Amino acid sequence: MAERRGIVLAGFVAFAGAMLMVIGLVNVFQGFVALVADEELVLTPDNLIVVDVTAWGWTLIISGILLVVVGGGVLTASTWGRIAAIIVVCLHAIVQIAWIGAYPVWAVLMIALDVIVLYSLTARWSDVRDRLGGVGEAPWSGMEGTEEERLTAAEGRQVPPVV
Repeated sequence: MAERRGIVLAGFVAFAGAMLMVIGLVNVFQGFVALVADEELVLTPDNLIVVDVTAWGWTLIISGILLVVVGGGVLTASTWGRIAAIIVVCLHAIVQIAWIGAYPVWAVLMIALDVIVLYSLTARWSDVRDRLGGVGEAPWSGMEGTEEERLTAAEGRQVPPVV
């Protein structure tokens, strides 16, 4: 049963890494659209306002590139990728809250995806890193464990199993 659970958790993190990359690519695409069509009309009960969204387009492009990079880091099961992804996903969700008035359905969808990705990045990461192979982590040096275990290994003796 533990084997099955580890596979599910590893699959969930692989899903999170892939979703980070997809969300990032969508952000980059939206950013280019915002740069091309850089004037938006906002209709209020009293006014018609023209808003230049060039800065928002560049923000989307930069955040999209960051999301793709940290998504790749998550797929390699690296600790830096996980920490950076947590930070970038939290910032992405906060920015989406700022745009909830203009694009409510899209913003809520992005926040929901960010929450799913954030959960998968914070729940039982050590099990997942072991299942995915821990690419990018320091190799075993032989110096891990208690001093008694190191001395026993150096002398070539076998330590009896603890029951």
